[in-house]
Amino acid sequence: MNLLEVDNISKSFGGVKAVNGISFTLPEGQLLALLGPNGAGKSTCFNILNGQYRPETGSITFDGHDIAGMKPRDIWRLGVGRTFQIAATFSSMTVVENVQMAILSRESRLFQLWKPASSFFLDEAMSLLEQVGMAAQAQRPCGVLAYGDVKRVELAVALANKPRLLLMDEPTAGMAPRERNALMALTKKLVVEKNMSVLFTEHSMDVVFEFADRMIVLARGQLIAEGDGETIRNHPKVQEVYFGTGKTFEKEGKAL
Repeated sequence: MNLLEVDNISKSFGGVKAVNGISFTLPEGQLLALLGPNGAGKSTCFNILNGQYRPETGSITFDGHDIAGMKPRDIWRLGVGRTFQIAATFSSMTVVENVQMAILSRESRLFQLWKPASSFFLDEAMSLLEQVGMAAQAQRPCGVLAYGDVKRVELAVALANKPRLLLMDEPTAGMAPRERNALMALTKKLVVEKNMSVLFTEHSMDVVFEFADRMIVLARGQLIAEGDGETIRNHPKVQEVYFGTGKTFEKEGKAL
């Protein structure tokens, strides 16, 4: 069953077609990579799906709901979570407080507090931190964490809304190779356990080919290829867009 169906969406800025007639589907329980060089339209596509931009053409159907043009908060309440290229957490708050605030928002309790926020939903917040491997650091301020750990906290915050679809914009940006693989292995595990769908952008090809179930590739605002790793690896248009020569993707000198 397709959880997300994107049909012929477009968005222009001035005379530039940032997204030009893109269509794709995302089934339940799948990890889908959205690829493309800088300027391909990935971020614009994400911002359309998240409600930050209204598409000029096309439709977006999530779990039977037409979400094209809806506000980000309304889309979030339907069960669409998001993480950002630059991790967004409250650095002065503890790890567990960050997650508690997300749960309070989900429950519409942010403006109905008669006790400190830290006294609400502690067990659920700790359970989420356990899932992402951050329970042991629950009482530490986010501002003192290593960057890879901040990314894990951000993932727990996103999961607090119990999303069926998670949009992850450059989830491993700024992370060391070991951290990248650990975070994406965790994400893959959550996809399987929760039957959750994930759409993510990524520049690290080793991460993409290791963990993505399927890939779609954009160039100059248009979708030029889609398929599994083998299909994308050998696709002539993809090789031309990334390298201009048709040579294969490489990792540490070895073809992927």
